[in-house]
Amino acid sequence: MPSKSSPVSEVPLSLVEEVRSKFLQQVQEKGQNCIHPKDYERIKQDNHWLQRFIAHKEQNVKEALDMMWNAVTWRKDFGVNDINEGTIKMDIIVRGAFFPHGVDKDGYHILIFKLKMHSKGAVDANDLKRCIVYWFERIERMSKGDIISIFFDMEGCGLSNMDMDIVKYLIGLFNDYYPFFLNNIYIYEMPWVLSAAFKIIKTWLPEKAIEKLKMIGKKDIMNYIDKDQALKCWGGNSDYVFSFVPEEPQANKSKEAPIENSSNTSFVKKVHFVDGSSMAEQTGNSDTKEEGPLAVTPQSVITFVKEGTELVSTLGLHNTDASTQIAFKLKTTSPEKFRVKPSTGFLKPGAKETITVTLLPGFQLGGLSKDKFLVISTPLEDAEVSTLDISELWKNTGNRKVYQTRLKCVQSGEVMKNGNVVQHSGTPSGESDAQLSKLSATLSHMGEHQVKLSQSLDRLQYIQVAQFLLVLVLGIIIIYILSNSPSLDRPTIPSEAYCEKPPQP
Repeated sequence: MPSKSSPVSEVPLSLVEEVRSKFLQQVQEKGQNCIHPKDYERIKQDNHWLQRFIAHKEQNVKEALDMMWNAVTWRKDFGVNDINEGTIKMDIIVRGAFFPHGVDKDGYHILIFKLKMHSKGAVDANDLKRCIVYWFERIERMSKGDIISIFFDMEGCGLSNMDMDIVKYLIGLFNDYYPFFLNNIYIYEMPWVLSAAFKIIKTWLPEKAIEKLKMIGKKDIMNYIDKDQALKCWGGNSDYVFSFVPEEPQANKSKEAPIENSSNTSFVKKVHFVDGSSMAEQTGNSDTKEEGPLAVTPQSVITFVKEGTELVSTLGLHNTDASTQIAFKLKTTSPEKFRVKPSTGFLKPGAKETITVTLLPGFQLGGLSKDKFLVISTPLEDAEVSTLDISELWKNTGNRKVYQTRLKCVQSGEVMKNGNVVQHSGTPSGESDAQLSKLSATLSHMGEHQVKLSQSLDRLQYIQVAQFLLVLVLGIIIIYILSNSPSLDRPTIPSEAYCEKPPQP
């Protein structure tokens, strides 16, 4: 967290205690069940949270209290405290259309929105909003309530990528529910065709938020984000590629823990994989381990996207050991659903392999999230590499160290058709829904005409080039004919003909 002074830190604790006392008194009058228990405890203990509300309203106690009530009521209705990786659509998260990465020159975390990867209506609107709130809550915990910056990467965007509902929702989150949480809004490489849409958006922003709006491009991005923090696609040095990492990797550990029976014998949960054999989720005294030289990308999920008529996913395997060869094998809980190529193999030291997983035709996507994959690997001795039968190896691993990586299956938002957009009561107030719907329809209509206009311009350009070439060729032909053909003027009459006298009668 940056150490510089801010309006939040300047809020006196005496004012915090005044706001807290008045708020808790109102809670007692309305009943404690009017807010979530976690928020109730947070108000009682978290001075910084209350300072943010007070600073957001410029130390106006009444307005700060009103905003607190509005925020905690929304948090309960929306179920904010219950939002986690198990209650949101992970297929939206893992696509990487929005994610946190790096800090700006002010030292604040950046939440990046790659708008080219989003299209209005591609996923359920309420699911999308819950995913946005998930990142808000996670970054707020990570930054300990410090302000953040929003980075809209609009390079290559068109009107179909401009979701006015979501933009308005984001503005409402900052304005109504997340006090003093916004540093700057960076608009990167905005296409000219979206200029009109952003003029409308600016009317939704409070005056102070407009001052935070920074229109930037490749030429001046380093004025706001250090080169080492900026992604390479922005002209920076960071080669970061988004890959989702769970906030609490051990959150579900209790679900897979051994269960003790009355005779103190440990039972372990079994998961049956591709060849019908079983592999324990947890093994008390075996050599099976969770980490090893084989790096699997992605680390925790397999996301299926549509390629032609098939749903396909890829996994990257990398032998990170520079001196040892390893053997690997992929197993799945539903061998009848998937085609895996290759499912087994060897990796030389430092070598990489790409695995293609295809969902076979005829299987429903609804139950896909219940399916799992297991990547197992084991180091090999140099002497056995040339003679080892890989199929026999996995039938009996003996005392070998076997490493395993588990992956859950999700379906990409690209293949999810959720139907109508679902509106939620947490949508911020402002322009009427009718006006917003009309505006969105107009933008979509403009997008269609933009595509048609672009196609017409391309055809016209080709016609003009063809006409130019035709005229040029005809001109060359005419010049050639004129320069190489006999004169077309009247025949020359010798001068003597004019000097001859007419014959005498």
